[in-house]
Amino acid sequence: MVDVRKGQAPDKLGRDEFRLVFHRSFMDPRFEAVGDALAAVEEVAWSNYRDSRKAPVTAKAGPGFADPDYDLSVEWRATRDRLIDADKHQKNPATRSRVLLINGSARNDGTCPGEMSKSFRMTELAQEVLEAAGMETDLLDLSLLTSDYDRHIHPCKACVSTAMPLCHWPCSCYPNHAERQTNDWMAEIYEKWVAAHAVIILTPVYWYSAPSALKLMIDRLVCADGGNPDPTSTHGKKAEIAKELELAGWDYPKHLAGRVYGVVVHGDVAGIEGTRRGLSDWLDWMGLIDAGRMARLDRFIGYFESYAESHEVFDRDTDVQEEVRNVARAVARAVVELRAGRLSQPDSALKAPRPK
Repeated sequence: MVDVRKGQAPDKLGRDEFRLVFHRSFMDPRFEAVGDALAAVEEVAWSNYRDSRKAPVTAKAGPGFADPDYDLSVEWRATRDRLIDADKHQKNPATRSRVLLINGSARNDGTCPGEMSKSFRMTELAQEVLEAAGMETDLLDLSLLTSDYDRHIHPCKACVSTAMPLCHWPCSCYPNHAERQTNDWMAEIYEKWVAAHAVIILTPVYWYSAPSALKLMIDRLVCADGGNPDPTSTHGKKAEIAKELELAGWDYPKHLAGRVYGVVVHGDVAGIEGTRRGLSDWLDWMGLIDAGRMARLDRFIGYFESYAESHEVFDRDTDVQEEVRNVARAVARAVVELRAGRLSQPDSALKAPRPK
């Protein structure tokens, strides 16, 4: 038996501290008129926090699960059922090819920057090419995290580092109603990935790396690479049981393998090549198939020029605009080849001596 190491987590908040934290979200003077109602809500929130009511609405898992009698979160079950339906649709040869376009920039004109991002404009260029090729597109604009009310991608809790079977597919860490960690966008994002035949990520570089909005999504996709589709097998989040399962032998299923990908990374000073390599390596690791050299693009736009004129510089750079279109063209052609059975991952049948 492998030990489960303890001693890092702090104690729960006391009642008075909880009250202070709760009311930080309601400091607008307009809430004073409903102070009594807020106090009542606070009391319920406190009791839920105290009692650790992470998943307050459950139902018996039923047939098909390791423990049919386990009380399974109805929210997780709904997400899982949508993924099963999306997977069936994606594998149906009669459906139209579908490409997920991901804008990784956190900037849009509905929040503090007051202006759209160049990544979004590139996404539109790719979308035009794909739709002209007869493909469905699904635009995932991660900048909505900064502009939409109460929209979140909560951070990965790294369950996989305790044991791979503790990382459930889809993620069961959220929503956590006891901690008010709710409205997690990933429940919808998982479905978008599963439904797609191809994915194109278009992103700027922030400080030599991917923007935080994009990185949040990437981290939460760890469950797609080796994740456990049956939370009842670990009785929820029982670390001891998960460790036993992994040590008994785990096959690390790649739930998104076999899809095509393209990547567009842009910057103005530094960091583009490293970010593009990091994204490509991550997608390769998950078993996705690159659409060729022209589908992996990194470019400077307005090298060391002013931020204020970056859109005007992009307007003039028709070559990079055409290179973005070529990423979409390469992905479109690869999807056609994939669905016709003429494109496959050459090493997909090989057995890794050290799977992880």
